[in-house]
Amino acid sequence: FWQLGESCDCPHLDCVGEITKEELIQKSHGQCQDCKVGGPNLWACLENGCPYVGCGESHADHSTVHSQDTRHNLTVNLTTLRVWCYACGKEVFLERKLGPHSPHSNSKPLPLPQNVGLTGLKNIGNTCYMNAALQALSNCPPLTQFFVECGGLVRTDKKPALCKSYQKLVSDLWHKNRPSYVVPTNLFQGIKAINPMFRGYAQQDSQEFLRCLMDQLHEELKEQLPEPCDQSHSITMDDSPEEDNHSQSDNDFQSCESCGSSERAENEVQGGNALIDDTNEAEMLIPEQDEIQANREWQKEKNMINDLYRSGTNGITGGSTGVDIDKDVDTTTETTPIISSQGAIKVQGRASDCFPDIQMPNTTRPQSPVPMEGHIPKMSSSPPKAPCCTVFSNFSASVCFLTAVTTFSPPKNKRQKKYRSIISDVFDGTIVSSVQCLTCDRVSVTLENFQDISLPIPGKEDLAKLHSSTHQTSLVKAGSCGEAYAPQGWIAFVMEYIKSWFWGPVVTLQDCLAAFFARDELKGDNMYSCEKCKKLRNGVKFCKMQSLPEILCIHLKRFRHELMFSTKISTHVSFPLEGLDLQPFLAKDSSAQTTSYDLLSVICHHGTASNGHYIAYCRNDVNNLWYEFDDQSVTEVSEACVQNAEAYVLFYKKSNEDAVKERRRVSGLFNMMEPSLLQFYVSRQWLNKFKTFAEPGTISNDDFLCLHGGVPPNKATFIDDLVVMLPQNVWDHLYSRYGGGPAVNHLYVCHTCQTEIEKLEKRRKQELDMFVRLNKAFQEEESPVVIYCISMQWFREWEGFVKGKDNDPPGPIDNSKITVNKNGHLTLKQGADSGQISEETWNFLHSIYGGGPLLTVRPNISHQEVESSQSEEKIEVETRSV
Repeated sequence: FWQLGESCDCPHLDCVGEITKEELIQKSHGQCQDCKVGGPNLWACLENGCPYVGCGESHADHSTVHSQDTRHNLTVNLTTLRVWCYACGKEVFLERKLGPHSPHSNSKPLPLPQNVGLTGLKNIGNTCYMNAALQALSNCPPLTQFFVECGGLVRTDKKPALCKSYQKLVSDLWHKNRPSYVVPTNLFQGIKAINPMFRGYAQQDSQEFLRCLMDQLHEELKEQLPEPCDQSHSITMDDSPEEDNHSQSDNDFQSCESCGSSERAENEVQGGNALIDDTNEAEMLIPEQDEIQANREWQKEKNMINDLYRSGTNGITGGSTGVDIDKDVDTTTETTPIISSQGAIKVQGRASDCFPDIQMPNTTRPQSPVPMEGHIPKMSSSPPKAPCCTVFSNFSASVCFLTAVTTFSPPKNKRQKKYRSIISDVFDGTIVSSVQCLTCDRVSVTLENFQDISLPIPGKEDLAKLHSSTHQTSLVKAGSCGEAYAPQGWIAFVMEYIKSWFWGPVVTLQDCLAAFFARDELKGDNMYSCEKCKKLRNGVKFCKMQSLPEILCIHLKRFRHELMFSTKISTHVSFPLEGLDLQPFLAKDSSAQTTSYDLLSVICHHGTASNGHYIAYCRNDVNNLWYEFDDQSVTEVSEACVQNAEAYVLFYKKSNEDAVKERRRVSGLFNMMEPSLLQFYVSRQWLNKFKTFAEPGTISNDDFLCLHGGVPPNKATFIDDLVVMLPQNVWDHLYSRYGGGPAVNHLYVCHTCQTEIEKLEKRRKQELDMFVRLNKAFQEEESPVVIYCISMQWFREWEGFVKGKDNDPPGPIDNSKITVNKNGHLTLKQGADSGQISEETWNFLHSIYGGGPLLTVRPNISHQEVESSQSEEKIEVETRSV
């Protein structure tokens, strides 16, 4: 029966009678006693001896009328089991006690589950596809716990900030004082802004909505993964054993060999004694009456830029360029340039210059018997003292840009960046695809990441092939997944085949997986282009899983869209609620340890391809019961009801009992209240993985540490959102169990990173100011002798860098896409996306970034004048905002 909990402060609970949960469920199948409307969301009066059941606000609200007429204050929602007091005007929380008839009547009272996560979503115009997807995603604990417990990590400057809208929605859905339903207006507006397909009021596909939502969440929350520190770092990114000592920053911020110190380089120009200021300062320093003299000085400066550039291209090892570029080299940051056989500059430096030794102070912190999640970490203003020097590139005046690559070797792409987010952590897996040529037996292998798997629903003939022993043998030989049927005997297969003639084919989720991973013969119009044979050949393609995701999203391909019409496959696919085993579909060299999955939620579609309705069945992580989410309505259902559903999208989570036991051990260590001399900081994001993932992986503190072991300056203001402080005994246990790290018991703002940021800003400003000045002079030229072409694609990347939109400089200039070879001469491709710049501007940019090929046009040729004027307008538009 239901009784008042000790913590409740409602004075009207004395009048509550005894009623069992079974009686409430039985009443939920009834009708409003006044208007005879059925459920869901009927309300039952809890007054002792009152059997009244009435409708709620979605109808005539007879339950409220009954309360006003009879002064019965307490009522319970028969769908959500929420209790409301009309007199107090608030929700009342009860506790469930076992009755005296129970054999466990002496046990302690059990708290009634708060029914969190059982909030409906209002349909705002044919949006059942969105509501079902959001409810299914909301009941994935690793993702939901991230948005609830790691809310400080939800930061983005990208529009429409969908992650903020989703965070607010999840917070509302899982709040203990939840409303009966939530209206997801903000998130829906954000989705429509991203993808016009979801605008209007037409029915859409729930799976497409999921992909759009998760892709955008990944884009907004992604963080660049730290690169290994032992990679080579040269401007051309060649692999070289001499450069294993350098940190990642050496590649992005190359040292200015000629000028050494940026402060000195900013204040003087060797040999010319000319000041390079920004455009506004130049205008202020030059009076109108001295305009002629100013033009002469500017011409001298441009000539000096070209002279320095030309002398630099002849070789920059000797410094015999007419300018003393070796003067005032800072020996404390000494680096040795090495000219490779390709002509690229490589820089060597001492490892101690790039990796400062981080000293751990021998101070102690106050004891913390419980995890101090509310504690605001204190950071030192500077790191422990250690000799450290990070080299940067500083482009001051018209000298420093000479030190970059000046060879005309073919441009090389920038190193591909790798990113991660909570979306990729939870949903990403890897499939290894292999294609074998049946002529030369060559096998090509490809690794592909996936966030969901779209499985075909096999028909009768496909099922017969999958189950047949001959096909099974060939599959196993081909390295596919015939072993999925190894336990099944012929008798079971024959029985299923006979039943399929009367009740349709009996298709299981395992059948769909086997059909997806079965080998595919490449022949006829689908022949394989073999790189070894250099011809089209017959081949065999098969794939397996290399790594398994924490949550496996499975999409059943129920819809077929033809040119004029669409059809739906309504075949029932049976699926397990627990114990989905992916072991038969794993690659032999896979390192996956946990292969068993339990069902979290399933999205169902009722109706036809042109007209239907979406609902979701989800297992609540708090009480482990199944519920049906049908827009605003939330109803408890049985497991049998879920298994009979017409599944469209399924979410499975890894099941690992060892992870559950490990969490209990750590909880026990917290409760020991053992005195700790040291407190350790651990990533809040990793701790969330430990609480919710079956395989949290090694401890990773990279999300709040830089390469130098300190806190990046841009994260210092919200460091308390990134870390949790643990007692020493808890840290020791986690570290011995999972490894990783590094161990952190002292936080400080990284001085090295701060210096890098300041010098990077100087570099950006100097490049931008110089370009604006050179381009302004170019626009004022009435008849330039020669005009240089530059790829606008590369120029936009450079513009993003100097404006601070991108932290990494662009790669070498790449004009290959705007050129065409005519009779051995490179000319501008017709309609190419190119811009026009002056010779001085080209020399300036090419001296910094290298690349090519060089492409010029002569204004005195009539047919090129049109192209030149149009391209000048393009680059003028690009730079006007600067």
